[in-house]
Amino acid sequence: MKGNDRRSKILFTAEKIFARKGSNNTTISEIASRAGVVDSLIYQYFKNKEDLLFSIPYEHLKTILLKLDEHLQGIQNVESRISKMVWFHLSNQDNYPDYARVLLLECRSKAQFYETPAYNLIRKYSAILTGIISAGVNEGAFRNDIDVYIMRDFILGALDWETIACLAAGETEKITTDLEDMLTLIFAAISSKESVPLDKKNRILKVAEIIFSEKGFEGTKMSEIASKADVSEGTIYEYFKNKDNLLLSIPAKHFSRHSSLISNAFKIKDPETKLTRLIREVFSNFLANRNFLKLFLLEIQFHRRFYESKAYGDFKTYFKVIEDIIDEGKASGAFRQDANVRVFRNMLIGTFSHLALRWTIINRNRKVENDIMDEIEQTISLMTSAIKANK
Repeated sequence: MKGNDRRSKILFTAEKIFARKGSNNTTISEIASRAGVVDSLIYQYFKNKEDLLFSIPYEHLKTILLKLDEHLQGIQNVESRISKMVWFHLSNQDNYPDYARVLLLECRSKAQFYETPAYNLIRKYSAILTGIISAGVNEGAFRNDIDVYIMRDFILGALDWETIACLAAGETEKITTDLEDMLTLIFAAISSKESVPLDKKNRILKVAEIIFSEKGFEGTKMSEIASKADVSEGTIYEYFKNKDNLLLSIPAKHFSRHSSLISNAFKIKDPETKLTRLIREVFSNFLANRNFLKLFLLEIQFHRRFYESKAYGDFKTYFKVIEDIIDEGKASGAFRQDANVRVFRNMLIGTFSHLALRWTIINRNRKVENDIMDEIEQTISLMTSAIKANK
């Protein structure tokens, strides 16, 4: 047997055993025995068990990237490209469930995985989706009021949790079962048809807030704000007397909005408002305890025994509140009748997971609290757009 054949045999065998038993319960000796080689041969190709584990998704992802490129060839329409990529992702997980288990339940649970060549290939995979979304935004097909990276995490997070729900929790026999329901929610969330463009005044305020925070009051020119907001400088003075007035209008807007939220906090009847409040509460509860958040992101959500434990029952009960709100909204006509409640729940959990991994593990030194809060609000906008009934 040639060297490459031996290496491939070791990887294939390790994937089967890791998927069935988990990496912590698997030894190099066991893999060697099943692969029909001696232990020392494995160490000729891999530094240690962890290197062998991380090499499995690396080899798969090289092939996946080539296949994805082939599948997307000739498809120009951005909605069709999104649909094709979502189908490709789910069908690949259906066709290679052992790989999916190894990636999600073994590799993704280890912080060191996010610094490996395999994760760099995941970045390339994610960049393809980001590029499609960016093209959709530029063409006017997708919303321009939501950060493209949040849209990407919204989609990839949903795909991850659909896979976990199938392979670990046994909610469906095949992951592709929920393909149409997932695409319905995705396009309802990101389509520009449902988004309301910011009026000139609010556009100016949003741009001014960003530039003032970056350059300071003295370092900011009104002409720069006008250029970024795509208005004339004279238009700014139609809404604001001077730069001082513009600056002070920013906190006035924020405090007014938050005062309204607080005053309505305990008398919520509208399903959309109630859902918004609950989603924000979910994010706040997790972010309030960073130690538990990191534990959930790395050790719990990717732990296969979690889905067989009482804790998973408690977890489902926790999110049952959101499912009940959606059912209430469907009954009142506020939410779309064709929305799959279970898929929506997985989409929410998956989106949060992807965002929180970025905030706490991958880019932990780059995000400040204001950025996180802004991303939460954009995520809420996506989630509510996905579920709202077409008027």
